[in-house]
Amino acid sequence: MVNNWGEDMLSIRAGRVDRVLSARPGLTEILVEVDGRLEKAINYDYLTGSVSPGDKVQLNVTAVQLGLGTGGWHFVMANTSNTGMDDRQAGHLMKLRYTPVQVKVLGVEEETSPYRGVIEQCSSLVGTPVVVGSLHSMLPPTAAGAKQAGGRRLRVAYVMTDGAALPMVFSRLVPELKEKGLIDGTVTVGHAFGGDLEAVNIYTGLLAAKEVLQADVILVAMGPGIVGTGTTWGFSGVEQGAILNAVHVLGGEPVAVPRISFADPRPRHRGLSHHTVTVLGRATLVPVIVPLPVMGGEKRRHVLEQIRREGLEGRHRFLEQDGTPALTYLDHLGVRVTSMGRSPQEDAEFFLAAGAAGHVAAGLIKSSVVGRQKKYGDVFFLDNLIPRGWQSPENRV
Repeated sequence: MVNNWGEDMLSIRAGRVDRVLSARPGLTEILVEVDGRLEKAINYDYLTGSVSPGDKVQLNVTAVQLGLGTGGWHFVMANTSNTGMDDRQAGHLMKLRYTPVQVKVLGVEEETSPYRGVIEQCSSLVGTPVVVGSLHSMLPPTAAGAKQAGGRRLRVAYVMTDGAALPMVFSRLVPELKEKGLIDGTVTVGHAFGGDLEAVNIYTGLLAAKEVLQADVILVAMGPGIVGTGTTWGFSGVEQGAILNAVHVLGGEPVAVPRISFADPRPRHRGLSHHTVTVLGRATLVPVIVPLPVMGGEKRRHVLEQIRREGLEGRHRFLEQDGTPALTYLDHLGVRVTSMGRSPQEDAEFFLAAGAAGHVAAGLIKSSVVGRQKKYGDVFFLDNLIPRGWQSPENRV
């Protein structure tokens, strides 16, 4: 057995703050002088205090040295120019437990929480649609799809898991989506922190979104970043399956956002990603709704053949839904989003799938049951989907 616990696991450098580049509540982007160069760094103000030009800081430079997808940012571990910080935050729930930066938050489940009684008495989502994605970049089109289809009065809550970035403030998208009215409230679960509400796990996080934030539709996804290794099980997005199962346990309506791309150069992500195949085929233990974007020609045939080949059509309910209105709505609001560096123009199906999921979730609120098929508008969820029986949008009845 090989391990590296005896080796250094962090790369740390001393630096000096040159200037502040930008700031938003809880996070300051700075330029620091380190090893004779000016480089970018992020300071979490509620972890390491405020930061000013001239301050001496200790930096975690590990990710930049490895060339990982942090955008070339170092992270401030300590500001040695600060004389001290006093925590006045209420609560006793510790996140990032037993690390030098463990933080105290007020969990909705705590006895001192004003929401303790609500959480203790509630045990069901009562059919609330819950859209579960595997990437943070799925959030804007999903939220836009729900709001465009359901109207601005539709309440949408976002539950952020701890599958990637842990501080919600690291996301530039969340404050913009809240400002533009696409998200009405947030919950951070597990070791993620910084949401409007804090919860111990996905179960109480979902219940808080429903009962405290009064959400009509709940969106769940990790924060920015995802871990992938190219192996079947070695990716953090596998959490999507466990979350869909949790939604079912709590009596919600689970909706999965499939990861679809025809722009990703990696064969394992072409069409329906191997991530989605693993999650829907093996990790998800209950039937879920899987909206597919409207695709033409070879792309549509490719995805449907994947679904049949992997035996997914008998396990879940697939449907086609146009995701274009969601992207049009994002464009109207001036929200720009990319995934893996690609825009909706460069990787249309990825974003259209998320938009379609949001649209369908909004429609589920007013859905009706017709025999073994659930009807939403003029779209039916089919118990079995095979290419020869698939109805195109223009031929649906």
